[in-house]
Order: sequence, then C-alpha cells, then structure tokens
Amino acid sequence: MIKNKFELAFQRCPLVGILRGIRPSEAIDVTETLVSVGFKIIEVPLNSPEALKSIEKIVSKFGDSCVIGAGTVVSEKQVADLHNAGAALVVSPHADPELVEKTLEYDMYPIPGIATPTEAFRMIKSGATTLKIFPSELIKPKQLSSLVQVLPKNIRILPVGGINHEKISDYLKAGAHGFGLGASLYQPGLEISTVRKNAVTLIKALRLDQD
Repeated sequence: MIKNKFELAFQRCPLVGILRGIRPSEAIDVTETLVSVGFKIIEVPLNSPEALKSIEKIVSKFGDSCVIGAGTVVSEKQVADLHNAGAALVVSPHADPELVEKTLEYDMYPIPGIATPTEAFRMIKSGATTLKIFPSELIKPKQLSSLVQVLPKNIRILPVGGINHEKISDYLKAGAHGFGLGASLYQPGLEISTVRKNAVTLIKALRLDQD
C-alpha cells in the first residue's frame, strides 16, 4: 500500500522536494541529484511545463525506490491523470474533502493544504494523515505549536512555502514533522551543482536539529 511506502520514505527523509517549473529534459538529472543526497519524496507541481511528462519520466526511473507525485492538484480529473501517469503522491494547496477521497480511491497518498484547525479536522475526517501548512509565511511557529497540540498524534504536519535552512529548527521545535521545500531547493535554471548544494544544506539543517 502507498501509505506504508510513504511512511518508510518519510522516516528516511521527511523532506518533500518540490520541483516547480522543471522541464522533462532536466527531470531525471535533478531528481537523481536529490535522491543521491537522501531525498525520497519528489513533487512536480502541475503548473510546471509538461508536468505529467516529467512525472512519467521520474516514475519510470525512481518510482520503485521513491514516492513521486504532483503538487498544485485542484481537480479530480487531475488525480485521475496522475494515476494514469504512475504517480503516487497528490499534493493540493487547499482543503478539498472530495479530492482527498478520490486520491485514496486510487491508492495514492494525499497531502492537502490547510491553514486552520477547522480545515485540518475536515481533512482528517476525509482520510488524510499528512497535512500541508500553506502558506507557512502566514503561520508562524507559535501558531503552529497551538495547532499541533489539538491534532491527533498520528497526524503529520508539513510547513510549505518560504521554508529555508534557517527556519527549519524553529518549526521543528513547534511540532512540524517535515517540510515541503521549493525555491530554497530548486528553481528553473539552477546548475545541478547548486541544487546539490542546496539539498545538502537543507538536510544538514534537519539532521542537526534532530541530533
């Protein structure tokens, strides 16, 4: 089941690599770089150029060892398209119960976006066990701590949006379980060596706080 696969990947590295803007021509090289330093969960936002093609390419090479999927998913048709592309992960910017339920029907893993306790409990009721705090710029560590205290202990919280290596420690102390990493990790046009450097820096920030 995808839930077990996701949990294993998350235990190994609780960071979601968000490749917004990536093109199919660079999808394999960038993903290979991230996987080589420890990333196990990769997200290609659907507003990237030819996103489904990139996802198909990444799945073909890394689908067995990693959890690959899409972000910015806002419709059930997109969920179906992702299923056909071999994706396992569906990340949304909003709290849509029907989207979560459709994702689970396909045995894919949903990560809906939430910003309030009401949205969080609605997503939990729909079957989600990992929630994306989005945008994290509007939810500081103090507010996150208050939210985490009222949620079931088995629910994972991932701040997303504006997260860099300097913010990881404060959010972890507030109760975050992992992070979605976008611009601080990858941006279109970056050299592979820079992506690798960014990835190593972010993983080190995570590990230092866990030691």
